[in-house]
Amino acid sequence: MAKTGKVRGAAEAACILLLTVLAAVGLILLCGASPSDAGGLFVQGIFRNTSSMMEVFVKACPLILTGLGCAVAFRTGFFNIGAEGQFYIGAMAGTLVSLNLPFNGPLNILLVILAGFLAGGLWALIAAVLKAKFETSEIITTIMLNYIAINFLGFAVRSFLQDPEGNVPQSAKIALENQLPGLITSTRFHAGIVIALLCVIAVGFLMLRTTAGFELKAVGQNPRAAACSGISVAKNIILCAFLSGGLAGIAGVIEVLAIQKKLLEGISASCGYTAVLVTLIAGNHPLGVLAVAVAYAAVQLGTGSMQRQLGIPNAIVSILIGLVVILILARKLISLIGSKRRRA
Repeated sequence: MAKTGKVRGAAEAACILLLTVLAAVGLILLCGASPSDAGGLFVQGIFRNTSSMMEVFVKACPLILTGLGCAVAFRTGFFNIGAEGQFYIGAMAGTLVSLNLPFNGPLNILLVILAGFLAGGLWALIAAVLKAKFETSEIITTIMLNYIAINFLGFAVRSFLQDPEGNVPQSAKIALENQLPGLITSTRFHAGIVIALLCVIAVGFLMLRTTAGFELKAVGQNPRAAACSGISVAKNIILCAFLSGGLAGIAGVIEVLAIQKKLLEGISASCGYTAVLVTLIAGNHPLGVLAVAVAYAAVQLGTGSMQRQLGIPNAIVSILIGLVVILILARKLISLIGSKRRRA
């Protein structure tokens, strides 16, 4: 039975991949380009040199962290759509701490990352408490909190966080000693990517190997049964929300310390929203989030090369990701209908 299930799962995954490739070919043809030329440029955009290959991990880094946050929340039944806002809050808190600490160096970086984690986690707790105490929909509250966070950042970089030496809506530059260092010469591969990989290991261990992870999963699968077994549903919802928001907050801090070197508007490039799709495709599994985030970043780079050379719009990525999500949901729906018919 288990072997049959694995074979069926592999066949379904192959069908989804085939349909996605066919859809990509169709979209390229609609743009008046040759699929073979586009495919060559796609591969070249990813594997052209060491810098382009490492750029995949640079672009994947914030998606890994925000995706991990969503995975923790989704597995617990807390549908956190607020990773975007938590990213912004973490970035703001990290920038504020970094610019105001009286010392520089590794301790400054450590405290900044901790500040981003706490800020993102506390921001997510607003929706968690409302859900746990008043049964308010976390989908609505996290989306609304996104808009508050995004606009508050716009206010911050025009007021108390604006660079006093300029008129541009951005913060002062982070001191060189407080930036996350690059790890590979002539590339943008930075220490934040290592932090993201360590978070994958930590979250995987928590979710799959600990009692706390089992309780989070139990609450997500059946809150009533979990409560009857003595598991606190409210406590686990609050815990998962704090971890989820904290991971997104770390993503915001890393983007400031490693890539932008300052706080500015639009810093996340909507990775908090993309993380929801990444997590759905990954099936809420930490290693799946890592794989899907890296694949998504690679596709972005490849299609960027096609856009520059052939004029094929980069929006193809969003279309294909949406198609994959629809196909995955359709597969689950078909499986659910089939199981109901077998039980009948």
